[in-house]
Order: sequence, then C-alpha cells, then structure tokens
Amino acid sequence: MIVVCGVTLGISWLVLNAEPRPQPEGETRWMRSALLEIATPFQKALEFPLEIASDIWTHYLALVDVRADNETLRERIAILEGENLQYREALIESEHLDRIGQMRSELATPMRPALVVGQDISPWFRSLLLDRGQRDRVRSGMPVIVEQGLVGLVTASTPNASRTMLLLDAQSAVDAIIQRSRARGIVRGGREGLEFEFYVRGDDVAVGDAVMTSGFGGVYPKALRIGEVSAVYTDEDQLVHRAEVTPSVDFGRLEQVFVLLWRGPSIELLYQGEGDLAEGPTP
Repeated sequence: MIVVCGVTLGISWLVLNAEPRPQPEGETRWMRSALLEIATPFQKALEFPLEIASDIWTHYLALVDVRADNETLRERIAILEGENLQYREALIESEHLDRIGQMRSELATPMRPALVVGQDISPWFRSLLLDRGQRDRVRSGMPVIVEQGLVGLVTASTPNASRTMLLLDAQSAVDAIIQRSRARGIVRGGREGLEFEFYVRGDDVAVGDAVMTSGFGGVYPKALRIGEVSAVYTDEDQLVHRAEVTPSVDFGRLEQVFVLLWRGPSIELLYQGEGDLAEGPTP
C-alpha cells in the first residue's frame, strides 16, 4: 500500500511539475496524456479513504451534537412532565371542590369532606382512616358517602381522626330497597362483596336493578345509592333469597369522602357524648 501511494504521488508530481522539454509536440502531448490516465485512478484510490475518514469524522461530530441535544430534550421533557403532573393534580383538586359544591347543593344534610389517610382491607375488617374527627363535628354513627353512593359508617372518632366501616365489612348490614320494584331487604358485606337478602313474598328483583338505602332502621338516610344487582339466586325451598350486588363505589380508589353530619334516631340511642357506646344502667 505504501509503495502504491508512493508511485501515485510520484506520477502526480511528474504530471504537474514536469518542465516542458524541446520535444516534438505530438510526443509531448502523448506522454502527458498517458501520465494523466495512469495517475487519475491512483489519485482517486488515494483520495477515497481520506473522504471516508472525513465523512466519519463529520458524522461523529454530528452524533455528539445530537447526543447533547437529546440530553437537553430529556431534561426538558422531565420538567414538562413534572409540571403536567402538577397541573393534573390541581385539576383533580378543582374537580373535588366542584363535587363538594354540587353535593352540598343536592343534599340538604350538612357534610364534611375528609381525606382517606389509611385503609384496612383485611379479609375480616374493611375500614378507612379519615383525617377528620370530633373537632370537625365528625362522630360515630355518621354515614360516609361519595358522589357515586354510600361508602360506610363512622364507627370511632378522636379529636383529629375517625374510622369508617365500609359496606364490604362482614359486620356491615344496611336496610335497602330495590328502586324499581320497591322490594326490601338487607345488604350485607362479606369477603366476596355485597349480598342482598330479601324475603320471598312475590318480590321482584332482577339483574340490573338499582339498590338504594331504604331509610328504615334509622342508621342511613333514604335513597343513598348502594349498587346494582348483578346476579339473583332463587330457591323455592328457601324463605330468603339472595342477590349479588356490584357496589356503585370503587372502594379501592377512594381518596376523598364526605361525612354526613347526621345521626339517625337509632344511632342516637346507641351512641352518646364523643361517639362512645352508651353506658349500661348502673346496678
């Protein structure tokens, strides 16, 4: 390779720097043409690696610039995503405030918004921990709702927090009614979800029926949405029939709830003072 390059350079030098000698004009022209024909391929072969090296270097510099631009764009995208996340949270908070205003206008009962700060989803107990307590007039026995429907019942309160038993809790029992047919029964919680128990007296319960609180029992106000019948199980030999109910509330995604500042007459008989159970008669 070195020899070829040397020969090429030598021929090129001869072509470009050879002094004209007193030779016949035809012979001189023929010699120069021959040298040019011989030197041209060698010059192209010599220039080709240099061009490739130049292109590689140019592309390398371009890639370095592109990499720097990509890093800048990534940083900018991260900043914009953070700002977008903040804007979304602000929008969600604004929607929460709008729902508070709407629910207050729809319900005559005063209520207190509360944030969910803890959740117990064990198989035996289903409850929420709220950031509102007695200082915000939240007491045991008060219903807890969201715009989709009934969540549960406050079972304990402290000055700054409270615990809510969810409808899914095995101890939960709500006097309910089918909105369409007015069939009445009890909605109970359990590990498999909600179950509507109703007596067979010609009651009409069908898949798709809306289940509401009946207002009987004095624990929950009337017409709070509980869920929708998803399956009905009938047995002619049984007095009580069962129906599965799909809750209207997504209990796994609760962030904010509303405590109705209301206690029914039955609750007032059970609870007193700061929300503790009433003491029995003194012997």
